[in-house]
Amino acid sequence: MSRPYFSGQQGAPSPLRVSVERQVRFEEVDPLNIVWHGRYPSYFEDARVAFGEKYGIGYLDCYERGILTPIKKMHVDYFRPLRFPERFTVEGILHWSEAARLDFEFIVRNKAREITTTGYTVQMMLDPQMNIMLIAPPFVQEFRERWQRGDLS
Repeated sequence: MSRPYFSGQQGAPSPLRVSVERQVRFEEVDPLNIVWHGRYPSYFEDARVAFGEKYGIGYLDCYERGILTPIKKMHVDYFRPLRFPERFTVEGILHWSEAARLDFEFIVRNKAREITTTGYTVQMMLDPQMNIMLIAPPFVQEFRERWQRGDLS
C-alpha cells in the first residue's frame, strides 16, 4: 500500500485484527489459472465473518439488535496474483470510527507472506426501516467502550 486507507484519529485505540487462512479453489480461477478479480470481495467477507465471530459484532449480532450493516463502499488494489491451489491468508482490520459505520481494511498475503491484494469496505448502519443511523446504536457504543478500555484482544 502506498498510503493508509483510513487515517488514524488522535486518542483512538489501535485497530482490531483477525486473520483467516484459505486455499484457492479451482472454481475461483480464470483460464490463466489466476484468481478472478471478482472473487476478492468474498475473501474480504471471510475475514469480516471471522471478525464478527471473534469480537461478537457480526452480521447476525447486529441484525438481532435491529441494526443492518450493508456495504456502502468497497475498494480493491491488486499487486500479484494468487493461483490454484495456493494457500493464503486474509487479514481483516477494523479501524476506529466515531460514526455509525464500520471501516474494514483487508490484506491478502500468499504463503511467502507477500502482499497480493489489499482493500477496504465501509459498512453503514441502518435501522429496521432502512433509515441511515447518524449515531451508533447502544450495542455498537458498548462494543467501542470495551475496545477503548482495551478489553478486546
